[in-house]
Amino acid sequence: MSRKIKLIWDFRGPASAKTAEHHEIHLKEYITIEKLPINITGFEILNEMYAIAFMVVTEENMIQVRDALKPHRGEVYID
Repeated sequence: MSRKIKLIWDFRGPASAKTAEHHEIHLKEYITIEKLPINITGFEILNEMYAIAFMVVTEENMIQVRDALKPHRGEVYID
């Protein structure tokens, strides 16, 4: 079984929460279009000036998604 990678996009500023929430919509659209095997997405509001959107992909799909969507960072995802 391959590892899962959590790709993360950081958003800062007073509109960060809304931007991260909206970005998740586009991540879900990308998963559907590319027929990716994992559909874990989300957004987290860390404080009033910082939020993230994320998408979990398999290690095999990571390079394709990274090159297409340009996440800010990534980490190994643990269920």
